[in-house]
Amino acid sequence: MLPLFLCVGVTMVESPRELHTALEEGAAEIAIAPGVFTGNWTVHRPVRITGSEGTVLEGTGVGSVLVLNGDDIVVERLAVRHSGRRNTSEDAGIKASGARIEISDVVVTDTLFGITLEQCKACVIDRATVIGSPDDPVQGDGIKLWESHGSAVTRSYVEASRDVVVWYSRHVRLFGNEVRRSRYGTHFMYVHDIDVSHGTLVDNVVGVFVMYSSGVHISDSVLAGARGAAGMGLGVKESEDITLDRASIVANTTGLYFDRAPRVETEPVRVSASLIGLNGVGVRLHSSQKGIELAENDFRHNTSAIEVEGGGDALGLSVHDNHWSDYEGFDLDRDGKGDVAFEVKALSRAWTDEQPALAFFKESVAMHALDVVSQSLPLFASKLLVRDAAPKMEVRR
Repeated sequence: MLPLFLCVGVTMVESPRELHTALEEGAAEIAIAPGVFTGNWTVHRPVRITGSEGTVLEGTGVGSVLVLNGDDIVVERLAVRHSGRRNTSEDAGIKASGARIEISDVVVTDTLFGITLEQCKACVIDRATVIGSPDDPVQGDGIKLWESHGSAVTRSYVEASRDVVVWYSRHVRLFGNEVRRSRYGTHFMYVHDIDVSHGTLVDNVVGVFVMYSSGVHISDSVLAGARGAAGMGLGVKESEDITLDRASIVANTTGLYFDRAPRVETEPVRVSASLIGLNGVGVRLHSSQKGIELAENDFRHNTSAIEVEGGGDALGLSVHDNHWSDYEGFDLDRDGKGDVAFEVKALSRAWTDEQPALAFFKESVAMHALDVVSQSLPLFASKLLVRDAAPKMEVRR
């Protein structure tokens, strides 16, 4: 075994024993040689830990592999694997608490949770890869932020995990992340002032779900392929000041779902300049709501443009300047807008209002077929769901 030595202020380590010694003796910078380093590691002080191609921290299968519990810690260029499997302790590949911790260029596999930030202020996860085990009956979150104000997750990739979650946090930035084949692409709960941009969330059960939050702004992102009964691109529940801008909401069971959002009409939910296409339902409301604006979007080839649960309608929404692929109007004055309004009507809703017993068949294929007919032949429909007074004639995106 080679002894520890210093090279330009960097402590080089080539064995697990040397790594433990370097951590205990206060080295400011530690460079780990290629190889498999078996053990569980805890860091309590400022230090930079740098691996290289082929450097692997392999846990013992009990607890978390690498625990960072301090301030000003940097971890980079490592592979981390083989954590414990206890949900009660949230065993993870990397678990961080403190301030100004930076985790970059890491690959995490064979762990219950991937990377967790817990009460981690102004911490950063950048260019991380977390691969879960889809056949494992016990799964944790790929990336989790809890009470981690001012933190960021950027340019990271998560696959086959449970969720990416951000809970009880403020001023968090998510940029350029990709999540595939997981449950929630991103789940926000009790968060404020969140910026999400340039994300790719594909083939998850749910793309993004926002609950009990305010000030969540999503832009330039793709939320696609959320299929199955619960599949949705974006869901918002009891939250306000939510924006979705320049996004692609494509090929989901439900494109956009709103449940009592916004809670406060003066802090609206706004969807603008986005593509909402090839979904089973473009927009679904839990009930009649106000404070939602749909402006300058492209609604293309959704089986149903909009549906409202509970016998309500969407007439309280501000819907304007959208393009609708099933609009049959005309533009005689050539101003780029339809001369007659775009309207969605529901024949099944009219029937169930007159004959409540038919509500038993509310979500049946037959009732759904009636609504498709009512959109193709509006003369037979009497229940108006939504109206865009001046629809755009041309596709915007």
